Amino acid sequence: MWNEKYIGLTTYEKGEFKRLANYLLSHTYMVRYEYQSSQQMTLPNYDYQIASRLFGILQDYFAVTGWRLEKDDNYGIMSLINIFDHNRLRIDRFTTLFLYTCRLIYEEEREQVNSFHTVKTDTQAVVEKMRMLGLLDKGKTTQKERIEAQRTLAHHNIIQKMESSAWNNEGNQILILPSILSIISNQGINDMITELEELGVDDDTSTTGEQEE
Repeated sequence: MWNEKYIGLTTYEKGEFKRLANYLLSHTYMVRYEYQSSQQMTLPNYDYQIASRLFGILQDYFAVTGWRLEKDDNYGIMSLINIFDHNRLRIDRFTTLFLYTCRLIYEEEREQVNSFHTVKTDTQAVVEKMRMLGLLDKGKTTQKERIEAQRTLAHHNIIQKMESSAWNNEGNQILILPSILSIISNQGINDMITELEELGVDDDTSTTGEQEE
């Protein structure tokens, strides 16, 4: 049982267990490597290292409470999933489209992905791709939408801001983290591409019909 293993931990390890359990409940995902803006380089994530050491106990603990803790050592992702499909994060339409666009960019760039499995991009590149795909209402977006979308995704360790300063109204350099593979599967991204292509066909058909009239 998890509690028997927990009792055998040191005082320090028990403290880390509690801290990391709460972190996972709040952030959903944890990645093995993080970009340190102060050193301008990607370094191992200490929390991921400790969580990996305590993974068996954390996994057993969460299983008792209705959660499934998973770890992908290939991409360096830890994710917490509610087995009852409860406690789901509800995000607005713009954030959803921003997320899917980041996943498309990740898919396009994944062959050039470095050993940290991250893709570098920036806010304007994501927004421009959204505009190109016809995902923006009248081709426009607000600063508030962009910042809130990025804050939400960064909180859950799906993207990471590379600057140490606050989110900029004009945009930021961002890293798309490998955790995006967990939140949107390959099948999910294929379905989205198909849907976008179908929308494009529908738009062309509609336009052609109007011209004929």
